[in-house]
Amino acid sequence: MDAMRGVLRKMKASSSPEGVAYQLPVGKKLLPLGRRIGAQLSLAFTGDIFCIACGNKTKKSFSRGYCFPCARTLAECDLCIMRPHTCHHHLGTCRDETWAASHCMQPHCVYLANSSGLKVGITRAANVPARWLDQGATQAVVLFTVKNRLHSGLLGNELAKYLSDRTDWRKMLRGAPAPLDLRAEAKRLLAEAADGLAALKAQHPELEWRTENSAPLEFSYPVARYPEKIASLDFHKRAEIAGRLDGIKGQYLILDCGVINVRKFSGYEVIVQ
Repeated sequence: MDAMRGVLRKMKASSSPEGVAYQLPVGKKLLPLGRRIGAQLSLAFTGDIFCIACGNKTKKSFSRGYCFPCARTLAECDLCIMRPHTCHHHLGTCRDETWAASHCMQPHCVYLANSSGLKVGITRAANVPARWLDQGATQAVVLFTVKNRLHSGLLGNELAKYLSDRTDWRKMLRGAPAPLDLRAEAKRLLAEAADGLAALKAQHPELEWRTENSAPLEFSYPVARYPEKIASLDFHKRAEIAGRLDGIKGQYLILDCGVINVRKFSGYEVIVQ
């Protein structure tokens, strides 16, 4: 194919009965990756990094793609994004009311996913199933729907006392986890956390959630072969990353020479061929 030059953004993923399909944003163009499985793929870092928010050139990327000023001032880079139960919108100290209205003050889901094993997580309702695909989940189901990010964070933080809220990316890339009965797992978790959820409700009377009964979803990723050994690739150690594309899962390209987290290098200018 002809070489493509542009700034990387996280891969776009969509799911169908045939499996998960990926497109790699390179500047303003999208490169379909499905037909590249088993073929050679090269990403050469030009040495230039651009902020994914303001577009300014930066020597170092922060918070997966932002320049330092944007990381310090933008609402999407605030610490409460990583710790949603600490949301301070109700205190009137949000960095950006408009951004909060379109992202934080929207319906959110609390879910179970099977990625590197069973985990609990939260996401905007509009971000289902994209969030699960970003995490490389092979199964997922919504537990609760709530009215905003703070409420999902409070519930997620409580449930994390009984079940991990982390994905082990190395384990996720070693293969597909054993299938689970997510309905049974959800029932078990909610029974175990019943007293904790009741106490949380007593502490936050405004907290409301709707228990969902939707069917679990399953996802199949385009992976021809999983790596026997996980070697993480980094543009700062290896300006050109090239090899046979063995698969794609989550936000990772699986090459015969190692794996690269595309989202980690958002804002990096590359030449792809």
